[in-house]
Amino acid sequence: MTDDRPYDIVLLGCTGFTGGLTAEYLAQHAPADLRWALAGRNRQKLEALRDRLRDLADRPGEIELLETDLTDRASLDRVAGQTKVLITTVGPYALHGEPVVAACAAAGTDYVDLTGEPEFVDRMWNLHHETAVRTGARLVHCAGFDSIPHDLGAYFTVQQLPEGVPITVQGYVRAGGAVSGGTYHSAVNAFGRARQTVQEAKKRRAREPRPEGRRVHGIKRPVHRDAAQGGWVVPLPTIDPQIVLRSARALERYGPDFSYGHYMVAKRATTVGLLGVGLGAIGLLAQTKPTRDLLLKVKDQGDGPTPAQRAKHWFRVRFVGEGGGKRVVTKVSGGDPGYDETARMLAETGLCLALDDLPQTAGQVTTAQAMGDALLARLQRSGLTFEVLEPAA
Repeated sequence: MTDDRPYDIVLLGCTGFTGGLTAEYLAQHAPADLRWALAGRNRQKLEALRDRLRDLADRPGEIELLETDLTDRASLDRVAGQTKVLITTVGPYALHGEPVVAACAAAGTDYVDLTGEPEFVDRMWNLHHETAVRTGARLVHCAGFDSIPHDLGAYFTVQQLPEGVPITVQGYVRAGGAVSGGTYHSAVNAFGRARQTVQEAKKRRAREPRPEGRRVHGIKRPVHRDAAQGGWVVPLPTIDPQIVLRSARALERYGPDFSYGHYMVAKRATTVGLLGVGLGAIGLLAQTKPTRDLLLKVKDQGDGPTPAQRAKHWFRVRFVGEGGGKRVVTKVSGGDPGYDETARMLAETGLCLALDDLPQTAGQVTTAQAMGDALLARLQRSGLTFEVLEPAA
């Protein structure tokens, strides 16, 4: 990519709740000489956000405003062609995300989002990976709580173990906080698009190459009580283990035979039961449009908890890694996962792609594959905690 583009980063969807938090993070933490712009379809809302950002940080330069619309491909092409990196928070991505990915892939522009939607990620690989490889664009999905703590947490854990040996890592997630409106809407729509999810995954498996001479696979264990983890361990069928395994396929450091398991930890069996009933009910109601529309009214996409409420939220992901006769326990932890930490991770990912010296990659890539140590260091400096609880022994 040439350096003559006027912007390092463009943030699209910044007038929404999580997008606004991401804009605030950039205003307060980005280098003073960062060239960045806010993009959206409503000029008045963009100006109001810029005024709010002026009060948060004393920046020497003006934050530019770019008007664009997801239904206007020419305007998206124009915005994508002006920046090194485009960050978008406009979801649900399965409904609204493809035009932005297409514009970035065609323009050779690095793309970042916070989706946790497997169908969307697979469909973007099927449609735009090859174009991005040709143009040099890096398409980075899942750069929020889905899936950075898990992807980089597994990456960090692998680094504590010997090289060139079979490695097993298991991740155990605990969190206290509210599910974001955007995440809720994405989940409801994903339940209603189960058939499309299966179809896109099947298409991708048929075309995507696998590493030669190495084995990478997931671990599937039933619900069980685990005293070491302090509760009931439940397989977590989110996109996170898919991302971890894709990083492992891309990076030889994960060893000749890598396996990963991903779980939620609940203190009580009743919690597990209620979760199963709740997800089952949402899955059933999401199958038809009238009931799906009712579900979507439960939580608005643009709303979120207050700063005081978010200050009480937290997450911890504990990893147990084994390889070469060694065992290590690590932890990734932070504050509010759905909003504050997601905004931090999304912004730092964009800054890393725009400013840091990174390995040569292109196409749809994971955070560990594209940025690895550079993003890990950024997140640690910013306040996200990656620590070794029990050194390899």
